[in-house]
Amino acid sequence: MRNLLLTTSFAIALSAPAFAAGTHDGGHGETKPAAMMVGMPGDAAKVDRTIDVTLLENDEGQMLIESEPMDIKEGETIRFNITNKGELEHEFVLDTVERNAEHKIEMAKMDMEHDDPNRIRLDAGASGEVVWTFANSGTFEAACLIPGHYESGMHREVAVGDQMAQADVEYTVTGR
Repeated sequence: MRNLLLTTSFAIALSAPAFAAGTHDGGHGETKPAAMMVGMPGDAAKVDRTIDVTLLENDEGQMLIESEPMDIKEGETIRFNITNKGELEHEFVLDTVERNAEHKIEMAKMDMEHDDPNRIRLDAGASGEVVWTFANSGTFEAACLIPGHYESGMHREVAVGDQMAQADVEYTVTGR
């Protein structure tokens, strides 16, 4: 009985750091709010539109996220159909620029797998999707946070609501 008690106590003591670290979703010393600034997981049955996204590397050594402009209306639910046409593994992460920058630093420290609804990691040639509802206006970012990929150009702006790209706005000058 004494050996069982000692063994159990020892096992609990060894596993405590693992439980304290949390899952990858919350293991960076942060607490995620119920809804992220960028929005929340969308309902696949209530998608407003689809944006096809291609992840790839080019001959100049750049890593790219290619798609139509990511100009989205506040409250819109988007299905991102993502295809990795590159030769390397890539990921697609939707978040604020600041949170992506913070997470990129963490990614450089250790290779991580993600199981968050705002991201997907794809092997070369693989496809997947992220369905997301953009609940807030703002300028957000789609990025690959695998070390070195962001720095090689694998990120792009996601403009929601009033932040939609200025290039889409036409101005008319009237006489004075």
